[in-house]
Amino acid sequence: MDFKLIGSILLIIGTTIGAGMLALPIATAHLGFYGSLILLFVCWMIMTAGAFLLLEVNLWVPTNSNLNTMARQTIGPLGQIISWLSFLLLLYSLLSAYIGGGSVLFHDLIAKIGIDVYQSVASILFTLLFGSVVFMGMSSVDYVNRGLMFIKFSAYFLLIFLLFAAVSKVNLAAGDIKNVTSTTAIMVTITSFGYAAIVPSVRIYLQGDVKKLKQAIMIGSLIPLVCYIAWDFAIMGVLPLKGEHGLDAVFASSRSTSELVQALTIAASSSTIALLARLFTSICVLTSFLGVALCLCDFWADALQIEKKGLNNLFISCLTFSPPLVVVLFVPGIFVKALE
Repeated sequence: MDFKLIGSILLIIGTTIGAGMLALPIATAHLGFYGSLILLFVCWMIMTAGAFLLLEVNLWVPTNSNLNTMARQTIGPLGQIISWLSFLLLLYSLLSAYIGGGSVLFHDLIAKIGIDVYQSVASILFTLLFGSVVFMGMSSVDYVNRGLMFIKFSAYFLLIFLLFAAVSKVNLAAGDIKNVTSTTAIMVTITSFGYAAIVPSVRIYLQGDVKKLKQAIMIGSLIPLVCYIAWDFAIMGVLPLKGEHGLDAVFASSRSTSELVQALTIAASSSTIALLARLFTSICVLTSFLGVALCLCDFWADALQIEKKGLNNLFISCLTFSPPLVVVLFVPGIFVKALE
């Protein structure tokens, strides 16, 4: 059994099935389930094609190269600047979303065990605690991600099984497929398949084995597609579009992740669902956070042409985590906005 290949597939799945998944039924609620289904398939095809193209270009350059080197050697200095700005804007926006969503869940979790801190303190603790896993390197991220993925899938399948019994055809039929062109719906759905940035890091881990890399991308993207379809079916079928605890109200909240859990708890009237939903949403944010943070660290190492060792690694970590943390501290409730 090739544990590195399995680990790579799980890393792609973990990066993909993350905080974006929580926002999917919220952002696409106005499309209805069938509209969201069409959007999921289209975005999956586009983003998978993009991942394979990115892999092809990455295989043209030295093993430890990231987007910076790829851009410089293929589209020149101007293209390199544009790619820098685009990549940093994307990854910093994602990290802002994950720290924002994750710290809210983290705050609620420690409050339940009797530790009451300010939300800003919870954001800092969340970043320090899980940023340290990324600081320790790819192997550390892989092993932690494997454990989190096992818990996440266990919670996911149990949650889906329990929610399916409460699905309403009326709720599924809500929304209008004409809203498929909604900017929010498109951006959040595309972001939900935004794993391609981790391809250069996976190439390093699999030592450039092209066959395994292709397998990792295909399997690692197909599994999230199936999971997203089942997730949208369950959430849109259980929660109404309108009402006090409907998807519209969740979307408008500054605490979308917590509000989604609360709405599911009320709709399903089950403490088990509440526990599973809180566990699943928390780990979704964590696995995405780890994958995207690893991408950004590798990007900075390539861009600055320094190794991730000693003080250099500390400097790269500061560059990676400080900007999104500052954004979260000064712009609370940024979760869905940052994903959009």
